[in-house]
Amino acid sequence: MKIALQLAERGLGNVEPNPAVGALIVRNNKIIGKGYHRKFGGPHAEINALGNCKNPGGATMYITLEPCCHFGKTGPCTDALIAAKLKRVVVATIDPSKHANGKGIKLLRKAGIKVDVGLCGDEARLLNAPFMKLAKTGKCWVTLKWAQSADGFLARTDKRWITGPKSRQDVHNLRRRVGAILVGINTVLKDDPLLTPRPARGKKPLRIVLDNRLRIPLDCQLLSTAKKFPVLIVTQNKMLRTKKAKQIIGRGAQLLGCPDLPLLLRELAKRGIQRLLVEGGPTVIGSFLKAGLADEIFEYIAPIILGVKGRAGMMPLAAKTILHYADIMRFGDDMRITGLTQVGIKAINLKKEIRK
Repeated sequence: MKIALQLAERGLGNVEPNPAVGALIVRNNKIIGKGYHRKFGGPHAEINALGNCKNPGGATMYITLEPCCHFGKTGPCTDALIAAKLKRVVVATIDPSKHANGKGIKLLRKAGIKVDVGLCGDEARLLNAPFMKLAKTGKCWVTLKWAQSADGFLARTDKRWITGPKSRQDVHNLRRRVGAILVGINTVLKDDPLLTPRPARGKKPLRIVLDNRLRIPLDCQLLSTAKKFPVLIVTQNKMLRTKKAKQIIGRGAQLLGCPDLPLLLRELAKRGIQRLLVEGGPTVIGSFLKAGLADEIFEYIAPIILGVKGRAGMMPLAAKTILHYADIMRFGDDMRITGLTQVGIKAINLKKEIRK
């Protein structure tokens, strides 16, 4: 199953909003077929594994997620597994979606295939955390990302990057995995960001700006590219009737009147946004933390000291946040710390892991 999970990871960034799934076919402790879900709309992991196997009859298949039993962009995988005359199927975790939720497993058992569920279940749910949360709760997964100096500052007064090019490329890889990217209006006014994954590879995450007074410049990069890459400006309801609102819509952006962050997250989930990446400054990031809305943290730390003269925006203090399933990676001279909050742990039924 761990090999199947490694296969599944190869699909991350290409299959969203579908889950990343891996499958392995084994007979007499030997791998005779393997596959993973390569891209959105393409064959599922089970189908690719069967296509990689000459004779699956009587073998065991290890799958990281319950096989589908419905018609979507592809046919039901359960039909293919039954037709292949597998003897046993080992599933890491159930798909909590309404069209699945154990139905695929029941069909396999009804066809006489032995099915075991739960092997490496936590690892499988962790791999597809955004998919799991949306399917289980109807809420989108919130990832907070920021870059800071070694002494805790989030921006420089000279507007230069804090982190190096390798860290910034990792952020672009992260952007390719999300359905929407959110910043506050202060970030737009200060940096005039584009907020697109670069290089672009087909996917176009929704770009969101929190802008209560519609201060967004009409000539900023976001509005200049709104007809090519979608933009949503979240503001007060009373601002929707202003001249500025009409001008923004005329440039191809969408407007949404929304009073608070929890309501915004519910609205994004209704729009099919599975994972929201919050890239705002300290005020926006602090508001998500204080409201208990963050599921996951991506923190990039550069080995520089800005000090009092170089500082521009300390992180507002929120309640102590302990990261679970923490991971540390190096990107050049920078360090990236990632982990799940207690909110994320509860959302996908993970066991609380002792901090590493």
